[in-house]
Formats: sequence, C-alpha cells, structure tokens
Amino acid sequence: MTKIEGVMQQIKAQILQRQLTAGARIPSVRQYALQHGCSVSTVVEAYARLVSAGILESRIGAGYFICPPSIASALLSEHTIEYRREVDPLWISRQSLDAPAHMLKPGCGWLPKEWMPEQALRKALKMAAKADSSLLLDYSIPHGHVELRRYIARKREVCDIMLTLKQILVSDSATQSIDLIFRHLLKAGDTVIIDDPCYFNFRALIQAHGLNCIAVPFGKNGPEIEAFKQAMHYQPKLYLTNSGIHNPTGAVLSMQTAFEIAKIAEKNGLYIIEDEIFSDFEYVPAPRYLTLLGLKQVIQIGSFTKTLSAAIRCGYIIAQEEMIDQLIDLNIATHFNTSHLNAEIIYQALIDSSYLRHIEWLKKQLQKTMSETVKKLAVLGIYPVILPKAGIFLWCQLPVHIDAAKLSQLCLDKGIILAPGNSFSQSKNAAQFIRFNAAQCIDKKVFDVLAAALNELHLRAAV
Repeated sequence: MTKIEGVMQQIKAQILQRQLTAGARIPSVRQYALQHGCSVSTVVEAYARLVSAGILESRIGAGYFICPPSIASALLSEHTIEYRREVDPLWISRQSLDAPAHMLKPGCGWLPKEWMPEQALRKALKMAAKADSSLLLDYSIPHGHVELRRYIARKREVCDIMLTLKQILVSDSATQSIDLIFRHLLKAGDTVIIDDPCYFNFRALIQAHGLNCIAVPFGKNGPEIEAFKQAMHYQPKLYLTNSGIHNPTGAVLSMQTAFEIAKIAEKNGLYIIEDEIFSDFEYVPAPRYLTLLGLKQVIQIGSFTKTLSAAIRCGYIIAQEEMIDQLIDLNIATHFNTSHLNAEIIYQALIDSSYLRHIEWLKKQLQKTMSETVKKLAVLGIYPVILPKAGIFLWCQLPVHIDAAKLSQLCLDKGIILAPGNSFSQSKNAAQFIRFNAAQCIDKKVFDVLAAALNELHLRAAV
C-alpha cells in the first residue's frame, strides 16, 4: 500500500467507525501532514482522490468536509450479495465474480491468481507503455492487432490449418466472439445444438438471443452420434461446442466421433463453432472440426483468459475471409472497435520466453493437483465420470440421493462456491452431478465443508 492509499484508508476507517460523521470538517492538509508525519503532497493527493470518490467535499476557503451519509456511507459500506437464487446458467458466474476474497471457489472456471504469470504480464505492460503513442491513443485497425493474428495463425499450423491474416479477427473475448457470430448467422427462433452438459454461458447466450436449443448428450468420446443425427430433423443452423478439452466434463473428442459429426454437418450444411479456449492445456492436440471441414462450415474461437489473464480481455475468431469482413462490419456497428492495447499486452506476454515454461509448469501442476483431488473426493464418495487427460475440470457424480443444488447451498453458507450440474444441463438431468476445478481444490477447507454438508444431507434423507 502506498502512503497516499494509507491516508485514504485511515480516513475511510474513521468514517466507518463513526469517528468522523457527515458534515464534519477534517484537518487541513498541513495539519494532517504534521499529525501523521507525512508530506503535504501526499495528503493533497489523498484528499483529492477522496473528493473524486465522493467521500469528501472541498469548500473553497473553508477546507474539507465529510459528505452526507447518504453518499459517503453508501460508497464505503461493504457490498453484500444475495446468493439464494434458483440454479440457472449464470448461477455460478454471479456467485464467483461477486464473492469476497475469503470465499473458496472450487466450482469456478479459472486458475488461482498465484498460478498466473504476473511478472510476465507486468513486463508486457511496461513494454506496451513504451510503444508508439498510437497504441495508447488510437483505434485499432478493423481486423485487430497484426502480430497477434500472425501468432494465432502460426499456432494453427500444428493442426495442419493454414490461415491468412484476413481470416482472423481479434475480439475482446470469446464471449463477444460468440455474440457477434450469433448476431450475424442467426435470428430469434432459430435452432442450435449444444452439448449436454456444456459450458453454462453457452446456454445463457442462447437464451439472450431468443434461440431454440437442442441438447445432445456428450460422453467420453464426444457427442452421441445417433442423438446428433436425430437433431437434424429440427433443421439447426449451428453446433456450438468446445474443441480440445471439453467443459465441464474434461473429455476429449475422439477422431472417429469427430469424423462422424463432421459428415453429418457437411451433409446438412450445419455450421460448427468450436471454442478452443483450453487448447494450451493439451498434451496431444485433439481432433479439430476445422481440420476436417475447413473454414466453409467451421468457425473457431478462443481467448487467453485461462493461461494469461482474465483482466486483460482479448479473444479471436477464425473464419472465411468473407465472413470475417461481415463480422467486422457488425463489430463496428455494435462495439466500434476492440482493444488494441489489450491485444498488445497479450502478444508481448505470449512471445516472452517465459510463456512456454509457464505452460509446461501449469500442465504439471494440474496433473498433480488433479490426481490429489480425485483421491480426496473418493473418500467422500464423489467420483469423476471421466478421468481427464488434461485440463482443470472434473465432472463428478455425487452419492445416491444427494442433490447438487442443495449441496451447493449448504456449502455456500460456509464460504465454498460449488458448480451444481444442472447449471450445465439443458435437459436438467444433471442434478446428481457437479463440476470441480482441481486447481481451486487445494485448500483443506473445501473437503471439510463438503464432508459436513454431505453428512447433513445424508441425515436429512434418513429421517
């Protein structure tokens, strides 16, 4: 904490503790500096920031005063969140994003901040700050950051996918990418296919666009072929799925299943959107629909939130050049531009020599943590449906008669945020399933709270 922040914190604390009340005059800048042994310039800056925050007001010739309670108290009071809502596609995200720092999040979809390459990002920020002023002040070109697009194209060569820079559009996130594609290809009432279970935000986006949805069961090798064939009777426009490592199951698409789904898609003119956000966690690249079908029917999206930073938002879309041009027009109409600065920071972090070492370290850590988490869950009678080859997720079945939503509410009261199965299931057939993020299951408290909650539910069932 800086000296300026220290002054601000002290004044805020005095307001919260009622030592300073609304309308009270606080010491002058010089008085405060003398009383607390800090410089006048420090106090001047602290007071100015508190004025900007609406906590203090400056009266010319009179000094600084505490703002009325309706303003200052509201700004300083702790933000409380009401979590008790029905399980829906955004249930987990709302809880995890709103939760105070002390809460544990074994149900969330990201790595602990201690696992992220903070120093590499700080280095990338410094390099971006030294770049030409146009990077800091101007809009980006419509396709987005040139060098980042080159990097994305080179990465696809591993899967025998050869791209031009005009076939890549830099976006602000994978979520924004899907939103743009939905706006471009679909209208309200159109039908799409998703996996069951699938990433809950896919379901939320589908609801937001007023689309009809067919959920195809997803197993250890990918979607069920017969169910996928039957879904064609409803004339779906596209299929939205994870390529590489599946969320939430951790499964990997087999070549045979990929080939069968690709044949069905080709025969029916079905677009496939494959989200490969977890691709950097793979040891061996799984089959890609883009490799099998090409850009005529496949759109690939991704981002860098899982391995670099969730705060510096940056994603991408890979599609036919003509579609990219149309998506650019739509992006300009709805967002005008994407963050060139974010793209530069991400690019600098990606090309740093430490990035590949960071990825290898992550893979090893995840492998170790995954194994330990599976053993600890087994003691509680919780078992993964699939033992993932890589990634962060375990899709687990709970003991008989245990409802994941009820278990999640009990654990929530004890500071643990879980991910109940029906958040991921369109068919609502996953009440006895739950997703765990192995990287967020390190703290012993997770398993202690789980054990107590399970015991309480077992006792209720026995009555």
